[in-house]
Amino acid sequence: MQEVKLDIPVTADSAVLWREDSLYLLDQRRLPATELFIHCRNVQETADAIRAMVVRGAPAIGLTAAYGVVVAARARFAEDAANWRKAIEADLDVLAASRPTAVNLFWAIEHMRKRIADSGDGDPVPGLLSEAIALHERDRTDNRRMGDFGAGLIHGPTSVITHCNTGGLATGGWGTALGVIRSAHAAGKLDMVYADETRPWLQGARLTAWELARDHIPVKLMADSAAAARMAGGGVGWVIVGSDRIAANGDVANKIGTYSLAVAARYHGVKFMVAAPTSTIDMHTADGASIPIEERASSEVLECLGQRITAEGVGAWNPVFDVTPASLVDAIVTERGVIEKPDREKIAAHMAGVA
Repeated sequence: MQEVKLDIPVTADSAVLWREDSLYLLDQRRLPATELFIHCRNVQETADAIRAMVVRGAPAIGLTAAYGVVVAARARFAEDAANWRKAIEADLDVLAASRPTAVNLFWAIEHMRKRIADSGDGDPVPGLLSEAIALHERDRTDNRRMGDFGAGLIHGPTSVITHCNTGGLATGGWGTALGVIRSAHAAGKLDMVYADETRPWLQGARLTAWELARDHIPVKLMADSAAAARMAGGGVGWVIVGSDRIAANGDVANKIGTYSLAVAARYHGVKFMVAAPTSTIDMHTADGASIPIEERASSEVLECLGQRITAEGVGAWNPVFDVTPASLVDAIVTERGVIEKPDREKIAAHMAGVA
């Protein structure tokens, strides 16, 4: 993967860029200290960037995959214009194998696969690029709607807790849970945002705090294990999180630590909100037990900034996500509205008519 510095101001909306006929991803592993981009020159580099956490967050991963299809189509059509559709299937498989849990990845690939099937006999790149850009713009618009719906549930002023990063860096712009927080702040409903640091990749510390500080939204960072004590201290009205996959019954897979937050919130009488686009709701997955949970290298837990922090011989369990049962969720917010106390019937009704 080639690292480059682009002559543009870096913002929370810079996570995924199509610029000068190329795909660039803001290297989120380097934030906030260094603002560099990865130039994805082929489909393997695009998949490697997703796997290596250059880009993360379910919506942003999906958008990256959509642009990755454009990159693949350009190469396959140049190699063999008559048989590019057959050849590109291997590239779609490479993209699909990059992360197993984020359903937006598979949603975007299937969306682009349908666009491939509808392509004519000429160069497919302009049409596929137009589709990827449309998905990107739609995500930004949907996030704004989601933010307004979620903010409408908040009776402020109050403080909120959030986990991981769910802002512009994790989406096409504005954000899901962080989009709700942005909208609530604009409406004068927030006193303080408490951001979990989010071990082991520290997305809350490195990314969420970076986004909120740039937007002049009051934020305090805390260790993940401090959240229950913060709730017990009072003044917290909501926990607001995103999701990487929502099952048909309303169970929610999200960054590891989310389930703990939901349990603590229920005990302390704090409301629990999940903000995610309808593309994150997987009607083909019956419940949380059916969601594949990605496990990553033990070194992510055993090391910090490349320095081992445990004794030799110590192992680690490193699931990236956990599952929060629907019974602990007060509201799921999408671009279509609010699902209060979600269950299978309410999810099905909400998704009726969604392609």
